[in-house]
Amino acid sequence: MPTSGFEGFPADTLHFLEELQENNNRDWFNAHKTRYEQSVLAPALELITALQKPLAKVAPLLRVEPKRMGGSLMRIYKDTRFSKDKTPYKTNVGIQFRHQRGGDVHAPGVYLHVSPAECFLGVGTWRPPSDALRRIRDYIISHETTWIKLLKQKKFNAAFTMHEDRLKSTPRGYDKHHPLIDELRQQSFIGMASLTRKQIQSRGLVELIPKLISAGNPLMVALCEALEQPC
Repeated sequence: MPTSGFEGFPADTLHFLEELQENNNRDWFNAHKTRYEQSVLAPALELITALQKPLAKVAPLLRVEPKRMGGSLMRIYKDTRFSKDKTPYKTNVGIQFRHQRGGDVHAPGVYLHVSPAECFLGVGTWRPPSDALRRIRDYIISHETTWIKLLKQKKFNAAFTMHEDRLKSTPRGYDKHHPLIDELRQQSFIGMASLTRKQIQSRGLVELIPKLISAGNPLMVALCEALEQPC
């Protein structure tokens, strides 16, 4: 576990990931593994460590675990068993703060993405399994006013835009004329907050992330209620 404080991701974090995109093979990665550990792994773990106390205050049910494996930092190694793309490494930093009751990535949680193409913080749930998706859709129907207020909440909207991941047709068993049919067609329920390179490379990221998570709380609470999990 890192002991020093987070000073921002160094500029070489994105430079390394850019070069990895061009050289996504084991020989290149092994030759640059020390650089990976210094420019990617170490600052990512330092950030997670620095967020433990702040997130314990604003989101105590999120797991904040600064471990090289099995914690909040997602592995850089890809699972290529069922993919046509056999390149062995991810070309981004992925950090996830899962709900303590969530056993998998589909539970409501927080995700930080750092890559040369884009950096963002996401709150919510991505592509939940069919039973969880049905519960969320039924919650939207039975709590229509709550969901509309959530979508119009000023603090939430100032920080996030809802990620559009909709079915082209009406989901089976739902009214295509329902006033919230666009929301019912969603397959993911994620608020997305874009981050600049300057923000990623600043120690202020430790203060910014808890503020964003606090702004995303209405969506997280609604999803936890829909899935009958503690809020």
